[in-house]
Formats: sequence, structure tokens, C-alpha cells
Amino acid sequence: MKKIILALMIACTASIASAQYKVVTIVESILPGGLGRSRMLEATTELDYNAYTTARVDGKDSKQGDIDRSDIKIGGMRETKMLNFFSMVGINFQNIASNDALIMSKLNEMDAQGYELAFVASGVESDAGKEDGQGLFITRLYFRKK
Repeated sequence: MKKIILALMIACTASIASAQYKVVTIVESILPGGLGRSRMLEATTELDYNAYTTARVDGKDSKQGDIDRSDIKIGGMRETKMLNFFSMVGINFQNIASNDALIMSKLNEMDAQGYELAFVASGVESDAGKEDGQGLFITRLYFRKK
């Protein structure tokens, strides 16, 4: 019996240690007149952050200048077109409900693939008035393999 319990504990520890994560980013435009672009994005190419990380010693130069930003950009991603929050006459509730349906479809797909929603982070850069005309709502969904 002790051997079975020990084997189960090792199996559980191994599954926790080898958790897999995925991030899905949703960008919804809040530009007036529906001029913006709204998308749901998921990287399909993996990167190792260590290749783009440097260290500082005593607060001195970190050698970040040696890293070319173009090397970090990936080409592999899934991009889902979404609708903008605003139409020509203002906020468009049908667009918001349609985006919700797309997001629910993605959540259901991730669940079917064995992922669970672990964290959600969101933020807004809103229109700052007459002279701005810019804005977006961004949500990051962090999934962990069950």
C-alpha cells in the first residue's frame, strides 16, 4: 500500500512540475467609427526568454543593445478577427456580444484540449478626448494544462 501511495505522489508531483501554459491575448479596439482592428491572438511558435535576457552587474550596462528586436518577433500565430466596440453611431452592443461568443468558443476549445483558465489580466488605454481618438481594451487569458 505504501508503494502505491508513493507512486501516486511521485506521479502527481511530476505532473505539477511539467505544467504547460498557453497565453491568448484579446485586443478590442475602442476607436470611434469602427476604424480600429480587433483580434484574438495566440502564439504557435515557442521562444526561450533566456536567449533575449542579459544580466546587470552593479547596475552597469546589461548588454541589451546586443539583442536585435527583430530576432524576438515570431511568425507563427493564430489570429482571429473580432469586431470593434464602436460603430459610426457609438457603442455597438451586438459587436460586444459577438466578441463574447468568439471568446467563449476559444474557452471551450481550450477546455476540450485539456487546458484550464488559470489567470486573467486586462487593461484599457482609452480615448483621452477630442485630440486623441485612440484606445484599446486588452485581455490576456493564461491557461494551464489540466
